[in-house]
Amino acid sequence: MVAALRYLVGACGRARGSFAGGSPGACGFASGRPRPLCGGSRSACTSSFDIVIVGGGIVGLASARALILRHPSLSIGVLEKEKDLAVHQTGHNSGVIHSGIYYKPESLKAKLCVQGAALLYEYCQQKGISYKQCGKLIVAVEQEEIPRLQALYEKGLQNGVQGLRLIQQEDIKKKEPYCRGLMAIDCPHTGIVDYRQVALSFAQDFQEAGGSVLTNFEVKDIEMAKESPSRSIDGMQYPIVIKNTKGEEIRCQYVVTCAGLYSDRISELSGCTPDPRIVPFRGDYLLLKPEKCYLVKGNIYPVPDSRFPFLGVHFTPRMDGSIWLGPNAVLAFKREGYRPFDFSATDVMDIIINRGPAGVRAQALDRDGNLVEDFVFDAGVGDIGNHILHVRNAPSPAATSSIAISGMIADEVQQRFEL
Repeated sequence: MVAALRYLVGACGRARGSFAGGSPGACGFASGRPRPLCGGSRSACTSSFDIVIVGGGIVGLASARALILRHPSLSIGVLEKEKDLAVHQTGHNSGVIHSGIYYKPESLKAKLCVQGAALLYEYCQQKGISYKQCGKLIVAVEQEEIPRLQALYEKGLQNGVQGLRLIQQEDIKKKEPYCRGLMAIDCPHTGIVDYRQVALSFAQDFQEAGGSVLTNFEVKDIEMAKESPSRSIDGMQYPIVIKNTKGEEIRCQYVVTCAGLYSDRISELSGCTPDPRIVPFRGDYLLLKPEKCYLVKGNIYPVPDSRFPFLGVHFTPRMDGSIWLGPNAVLAFKREGYRPFDFSATDVMDIIINRGPAGVRAQALDRDGNLVEDFVFDAGVGDIGNHILHVRNAPSPAATSSIAISGMIADEVQQRFEL
């Protein structure tokens, strides 16, 4: 698995800039969660850590949890720029537990999704987190869609997705009485969950194991410590300095960045290449009227059209009983732009230069403008590159795959940093 990681060759040299977005506040521990324990070989309340994870979304928190469970003697901290955890992509998605049917066979997306879905169901069961394995139908409504549907079914079988079957019109009605179609793929292992609740549970596991979560810490710079004339112990033991927008700093030995919508900008702070560049796409949903929610029992998706990069408008039940219809996919003019008219000149320049709820998806583009479909990891080169692992692209189904991804990241951290 580790050998399969895609690495970019980092363009070295110092890159100047800041980690934009969010309102800075007083640095503190995440509210609403247990305060960090001060056990282990070092106090969890220290400003120096063995490992720091930048980003308090579901991938960052899962990775922090995996690392501290595997290396309980290390001091590990999570830095999050908002006052609460998991409020961006993690807290603004459809909540679907994907089965792994859509992704290219042998790709990391496919492998991690199938493995991650099984691990996620198991985790939710262990922790008492509510979920529904309500299934999904991918429905062909036109004759011309049937060959694509059959090809998708074969892809799902290659990926090891369990329980798939092709069904005809009568069986479609049995599964979804108000759905009409010519043929469908029945995906019984698709489900729904509140991913923010999952992420906060990861954070609680992490903190109970001795980890620290620092919120309101907006990263502005990552650099090698400048050795003091006295050759201070901290300077040698914790060679990486992470500074925030208020001038505060954290020292550490190693950094793992899981910055989501800002993964390219954070990587550039440590001297890496800007590619792949993150381009935000906003997805808007409509809500079915409450009295009409009986019309939909599980997820209902169209046959994906290869001319478009996303899965198409679909019906998605939610844990609160509501039904979402969507999303569309439109270019967002702000990386955290959840409203139609949210605008950031900085984010728009990044793009130009190279009614219900809404979410923003961090879609990576390569230097030729092509969508980057799989997970991308980067380490950079030079002294600072030897201490950093960047998660540059973790697209959907990253939430579904989060536990599997965290295991892969922990493997790579252990091997790369010789823990």
